[in-house]
Parts: sequence; C-alpha cells; structure tokens
Amino acid sequence: MTAPTVSPQSAWPTARLLLRPWQDSDREPFAALNADPEVMRYFPSPLSRAQSDAMVDRIQQRMAEQGWGLWAVQRQDTTAFIGFVGLARPNAELPFAPCVEVGWRLARAHWYQGFATEAAREALRIGFECLGLPEIVSFTAAINQPSRAVMERLGMVNRGEDFDHPAVPEGSPLRRHVLYRLS
Repeated sequence: MTAPTVSPQSAWPTARLLLRPWQDSDREPFAALNADPEVMRYFPSPLSRAQSDAMVDRIQQRMAEQGWGLWAVQRQDTTAFIGFVGLARPNAELPFAPCVEVGWRLARAHWYQGFATEAAREALRIGFECLGLPEIVSFTAAINQPSRAVMERLGMVNRGEDFDHPAVPEGSPLRRHVLYRLS
C-alpha cells in the first residue's frame, strides 16, 4: 500500500476535526486569537492584525514550497475555524536544530476539549507515515503547563534538554524552554 501524498491541497480528517489548507476567511478569526492575551500568554506578546496576516502568508508560502506545514483546523460539527496545528521547521537558531516541530495554537473557546491533542496526533502521523521523519520535537516555555500536558499525552518525552530560547529577551519568564522529542 502506498503512503498518501502530502500536497498543499491535502486535507486530513480526524474524528472531530479537519486539518486543511488555509482560506482567506480564516484570517479574521486567526487575528482574533492572536490578539487574545490569554491565548498568547506564553509568547512574548499578542500579534497585531498585520503581524497575524503576515504569519498566515508565511504559513501558506511554506505549505506551497514543501506540501505540508501548519494546517488550519476546523471543527467538523460546526465548520468553525479554531486555530492551527501542524509541522514546521523552526527559524530560530536552536541548540537541537535542524528539526521538525509539531505545534498548535487554538482559540480559547476550543481549549480543554482534547482538540489540540487530537489534531497533533494526526500531524505526527503525517510526519512519520507520510513524510518519513525519524523524529519530531515540540518545545515551549517551561512555565507553559497546558502545552506540556499535550506533549505528554502525545507520548513525547522530555529528556531534560532545557534551553534559553534565543528569540525571547533575557530576564523574561518565557525565555527558559523545555524540549520534548518523539521518534
């Protein structure tokens, strides 16, 4: 049996969600979640509409170039856009690079329902089964317990490889990061 093709047009269903290409209609709700201080509490700052739109542009460009990336996530029951989940090659100079990271960012109304874990499991499956990746990592600010819990539910392992994220200013409580790995 041949592995599914990964292309920028690929959509990946889960039990309750759809990981899909981005649509212009996603930009407004994505900007709203990026402007939410609670959603962005483990990032240096919320994003402006221009910054959020520029992020969508970068995501779409990478999808076009490599066929995979950070997919828009929508609920199957309501078709509502709820955020992104997917795979990315981090831009920052990280001590464990090069690597592929699994990451997520969901609107607050969709937290604590298992959506991040469900969608990230599908992203991991795509990475291992379709892309043939030998390892996928995830990292976050050490104080970000909700994301760490998702990583652990995914079976990812923290081997104590904490690091200071070079894009976060010294003295920030967000600078210290934890690294999780899955092979």
